[in-house]
Parts: sequence; C-alpha cells; structure tokens
Amino acid sequence: MLTDNWGSESRLDIRVYYEDTDAGGIVYYANYLKFFERARTEWLRSLGVHQSDVAEQIQRLFVVKKVEIQYCRPARLDDLLSVRSRITRIGAATIDFEQRAWLDGELLCHSTIQIVCVDANTLRPSKLDSDLRTLLEKVQD
Repeated sequence: MLTDNWGSESRLDIRVYYEDTDAGGIVYYANYLKFFERARTEWLRSLGVHQSDVAEQIQRLFVVKKVEIQYCRPARLDDLLSVRSRITRIGAATIDFEQRAWLDGELLCHSTIQIVCVDANTLRPSKLDSDLRTLLEKVQD
C-alpha cells in the first residue's frame, strides 16, 4: 500500500516496453536506473530546470556519484510503474534522492542516488548554483 508520509515528491508513470525486459519477460535490473533517471529529469523539467540549459548557460552538469538499490519484486511487460522521487539532502555540490518504483501499490524497487554537480569543462565538483539550490530547498522534505 502507498504511504502518504513521503512529503514533497514527484511522480512519473512509466510503461514497461518489450525493450525493457530480459529473456524471462521481466524488467532487466539495470533499467530501473534508467527509469529513475527519467523521473529525476522530468521532475527538474517540471520545476523549470532544463539540464541542457544548465550545461550551456552556467557550464554545469549533473552526474551520478553513488547508487544503492534494492529489488523487491519484478515488473513485467506492459506494467505501468509509478516512479516516485524525493530529495533527502542537498550538499554544497550534491543532491541526494530517494526513488521508488511501485506497481498497483506494491513496492518493486527502491534506491538512494547521489548526484554531484560538476563543472562542464573540468568535470570537477562545483557548488550548486544559488538559484537552483533555493528552488530545490523549496521541494526538499
């Protein structure tokens, strides 16, 4: 059953396509990372943050630094997953997310993912832009 104690979160529904599955007809484990990436990207987009603009205008990129993931139950072809995302911590150059994939109220997979902001030219960590930080703090739990 879904809980309501998740505070500020985003939700993205994702249909499982044939290309997402393995020979057994279940979602290939690595594809959950793709689903979570799409959910984070669409959330930022809904907040008015387009990663291509950030890269071009302030020379910053977001890259995955660390992932911890746990698989609970499989998803199958044609399932409609609900990917829920929330920010759990904002550091000087990092954003920590908790993300979960659900199917009909049942938890399939959950993950903690740390994103680091890097300079587009040097690929070295760089502080989050102050406007972006303020925006993200508003939606953080």
